[in-house]
Amino acid sequence: MIIFHDPRCVEYSSSGHPERPDRITRTVPLLKDRHPNWKWPEPTAADETKLLRAHSAEHIAQIKKGGRDFDADTPAYPNIYEFAAWSAGAAINATQASLRGQRAFSLMRPPGHHAMRDRAMGFCYFSNIAIAALDALENGVERVAIWDFDAHHGNGTEAIIADNSRVRFASIHQFPAYPGTGAGSFANIDNYPVAPYTPRNELVDVARRALEKLLQFKPDLLLVSAGFDAYSGDPLMQMTLEQEDFGEFGEWLGKIDIPTASILEGGYSDELPELIDAFLTSWQSK
Repeated sequence: MIIFHDPRCVEYSSSGHPERPDRITRTVPLLKDRHPNWKWPEPTAADETKLLRAHSAEHIAQIKKGGRDFDADTPAYPNIYEFAAWSAGAAINATQASLRGQRAFSLMRPPGHHAMRDRAMGFCYFSNIAIAALDALENGVERVAIWDFDAHHGNGTEAIIADNSRVRFASIHQFPAYPGTGAGSFANIDNYPVAPYTPRNELVDVARRALEKLLQFKPDLLLVSAGFDAYSGDPLMQMTLEQEDFGEFGEWLGKIDIPTASILEGGYSDELPELIDAFLTSWQSK
């Protein structure tokens, strides 16, 4: 397993914000202690050419400029452009590693799947997984599937890749919930809205069916928006998954014979390091 991580990604925060540095600072030592043979390269920041595949020049300029918060959830932290570019770059690097036959995970912040072409929102500034998918398409990959099991709808990913016949997107998410989108499917978008407190076995089955349908697309590359806020103990959501369910998700990936990379999205419980470890360990072992 290769973990793309830059320690500098924890150098921004605001008091009381759920997307906080200890999501990472508590996960890194746990993974390094349990898996001493895993590799930890630092990512390369995404340059503007790569960012422009998913975002407008005006949006990129606004992230650089900062100053005023983008919304109540998405502050204009000092140097947030650099942090967001590293995170997008890590998604690209993980994707490139997967195409070389390696299992790769981006352990970075900020997350990305809510970022729209022209708008930062929901803790997200650049759409990391969409940027990685579009970069892969520019570099020889014919078809990309994106499996998003974060508890929130990946509205930014959806908006950026909608109607792109070379990409298929599946999002399994609580509905109703933030951001209020994802109620229906269309074109290359498969949305799987599930009600709060949906029984755990039903939720796992929905995630399985979503992945199976994506594979019918016969992608050359699978990218995973790995959010862990569908965990029963997550403070922001009302979903029902347990640690072993994320392990099962990893087992599924381990049995798929196509290049696969995963990118960290949400997950705000104190158990996040254990959830990530369960997912990655099962993925690596298969």
